[in-house]
Amino acid sequence: MSSVELLQDDLNIVIEWSRVNNMELHEQKFEVVNYPLNGSKALRELPFYPETVEYTTPKGHAISPQETVRDLGVYVSSSRSWGPHIEKTVQGARKMAAWTLSVFRDRSQVVMLTLYKSMVRSKLEYCCPVWNPTKVTEIQKLETVQRSFTRKISGCRDLQYWDRLKKLKLMSLQRRRERYSIIHVWKILNEHAPNDTGFEFKSHQRHGIKAEIPAMNKSAQLSVRTDYDNSFRVRAAQLFNVLPSELRSITLLDSFKVGLGRFMEQYPDTPPVPGYTPTNDNSMLSWRRTHSMQLS
Repeated sequence: MSSVELLQDDLNIVIEWSRVNNMELHEQKFEVVNYPLNGSKALRELPFYPETVEYTTPKGHAISPQETVRDLGVYVSSSRSWGPHIEKTVQGARKMAAWTLSVFRDRSQVVMLTLYKSMVRSKLEYCCPVWNPTKVTEIQKLETVQRSFTRKISGCRDLQYWDRLKKLKLMSLQRRRERYSIIHVWKILNEHAPNDTGFEFKSHQRHGIKAEIPAMNKSAQLSVRTDYDNSFRVRAAQLFNVLPSELRSITLLDSFKVGLGRFMEQYPDTPPVPGYTPTNDNSMLSWRRTHSMQLS
């Protein structure tokens, strides 16, 4: 039995269960997104292909594949790219920033930062460990919102973005996303969050507690290997392992956050910005490699 037939059976079972339990589902709102591999591109261009991955509800409503689907506020695409979600996120944050700047006239640092952190930045960071981008263009697109807003703050207009971050004691959005990822791994380790991504940890006598990096099938196609390298399961584990052993062993959340903040201050925060040439892509993993190369 094909995977399409198996999923169709599962769909029928779920709908029948809901009917028996007097919980009617809105079948016209059902959506499906497929994740085909590159090797099947020629097949997907054939006229009859959509019919092979189309599902039907018991009432006869056809569920055709969608390019993008919104799930709990996060947009997932059939191309396995977070580009559509990042585009929607940036659009929403820009609209909120424009509204905020038009309503509030005060440009003082305290007022502007309070408005930015509560109304704009929160939109840019919703569920960010899930979709944390690694492409420079996407990092720049997100960073542009903070860059533009902070330029409006009194006394910051003539400062370049990296200097504004230092003056305002702000992290780049890129660095904050890495911070969120590390904290979530710590929460999984200390059972403050469900381990739904299958993290495994090992304690080493010399290196302390470390997150295990899952094995990758070396015969997998390039796009799959890229998705693997950029996934939360791998990137977050690598970031967590960068921390010193004494920091990874802290069991109190507030103490861990304080220690993490101090540790992250050791690394320069120079996010990708058009017109400036940074030393690397600004990830703590890259700064770690740069530091190791200098020592060697």
